Amino acid sequence: MRKLVALLCLVSLSAAAFAERYVTRHEDIKTFMGTTTYVVLEDNPMSEYNFKIKEAVEKSWTITPYEFINTTQFEEMRGDISKSFLVKLDIKFTGDKLEATYNFLSVVLGAGVRRHTDLPDICSLPLAYKSVGEDSYAYKLEGLILAAQYHIKNLDQNPKLIKKNIFKPYNKNRKQVKEKELWVLEQDLDRNVRSLTDVRKNYPHTVRIVTPDDIAKAVAEKNPNVIYLHKVGPEGTRLQARCYKILIDAVDGKMYYFNYHMINSKRGDGFLAKDFKRIK
Repeated sequence: MRKLVALLCLVSLSAAAFAERYVTRHEDIKTFMGTTTYVVLEDNPMSEYNFKIKEAVEKSWTITPYEFINTTQFEEMRGDISKSFLVKLDIKFTGDKLEATYNFLSVVLGAGVRRHTDLPDICSLPLAYKSVGEDSYAYKLEGLILAAQYHIKNLDQNPKLIKKNIFKPYNKNRKQVKEKELWVLEQDLDRNVRSLTDVRKNYPHTVRIVTPDDIAKAVAEKNPNVIYLHKVGPEGTRLQARCYKILIDAVDGKMYYFNYHMINSKRGDGFLAKDFKRIK
């Protein structure tokens, strides 16, 4: 497994850590289920992330009791093994040729460790490149909250799925996508499949080009007919490294496809024709 670098920026502390990412154990998930989860808010009181994560958690976090805390409180509390945390972490993959920093939405257990990356990781989902604005993912936070909980419950019920490549099993669901509507933002598609005509050449099922508000509404209303694309990429910034592509159910956060590619001259920042063929 590739080494990661995690950096969590606090009010008066910048802590960097180099570590192998922790592989979840079933015992950790059982422990998590008995904790209160402390949701760590950004230091900027006007952060869009703060507003949206509070709204998402209050509406859709049901797996454990929760409380909201600031980063200073997180630093004081993170050594407590009886607590869990929902926190936005900055991650680098040092094995990549071009090192980019990504925001991940992470659920971790408290532990008496020095580095944030040593905290037992229960679930981590990519949010965005750190250099990209919060508006690229804020509208999807409720959906990602649902996805994290679905994933944790799935591992609890099926501990045999626990392995290093922990999201790979969801790709077995990819052929089910055609049973619903696939909702995507136009800018989240690779430049070679930006038109519905090009999409249909590779995926002859229902695809709708929608807006961020459409996706937020589908998740808020738990629309049973919608699977949407969560894409993480550089969004026009210079750091063109990984492009994550996740297909998520608007109802409960079930994942149908989890993949990424390295961006180059042939593979752009978006869902590729190859991805459409894989889910066909």
